Amino acid sequence: MTDVLALTALELEARGLARQLELPRISRFAFPVYELERSPASRVSGRLRLAPVGPRAALLRDRWPALTADLVSPLVISAGTCGALAPELGVGDLLLPESVLGLDGERLNVTPGAHAAALRLAPGARQGLLLTSRDVVGTPEEKAERFHATAAAAVDLESALILAWAAGQGCPSLVVRAVSDTARQHLPSELGGVVTPEGKIRAGRAVALFLTHPRTIPHALLLKRGTGRALQAVARVLTALVVG
Repeated sequence: MTDVLALTALELEARGLARQLELPRISRFAFPVYELERSPASRVSGRLRLAPVGPRAALLRDRWPALTADLVSPLVISAGTCGALAPELGVGDLLLPESVLGLDGERLNVTPGAHAAALRLAPGARQGLLLTSRDVVGTPEEKAERFHATAAAAVDLESALILAWAAGQGCPSLVVRAVSDTARQHLPSELGGVVTPEGKIRAGRAVALFLTHPRTIPHALLLKRGTGRALQAVARVLTALVVG
């Protein structure tokens, strides 16, 4: 099995997946990196490295050299959560898209062999198309509009950027995402302000938001629960990919 480099947007996603996978944090990196290495005494057949690269993959270019200095053509996985566009998708549903629709309408394909291997491990996953958007698609009306315009099952902010970068580096790629919010669920735009460009949660700003806009609290709690369920689904696939 090849080495796997799983990239999330938020530090919260990387930390949640690392907790699910029982991955230790690697201290030599200047940013959060978690890793499971192959061992002759275990059933692990590949190395799994996990790291956040920021919303919209803004930190991918800067973090790539450190993340891949000791890896050779790793399988690059865009991992984490996504928002449902298809009305039938529920929280925690797993997506293994064959293609991602990019910011300018371009279609980027994942590596067929990696996709087939993931499907064997999670045959019930949704396939098809994932949309990468420049901005959060937060209202049921916006989600319905994007669904009818693109036929994409779900939306995120990073996958097309990660796939394009992986292709440019000559690496195979895969997308493993799960639904954190449904097509009928509303995400208040104010929630985006509690996330830094590095993908960290601003705790102080979150408290201030909840005090000044208490109507956001139920939405935030619902999204938190959905994120937890989504990361559980993603973690199961990542585990299966590196365990022989």
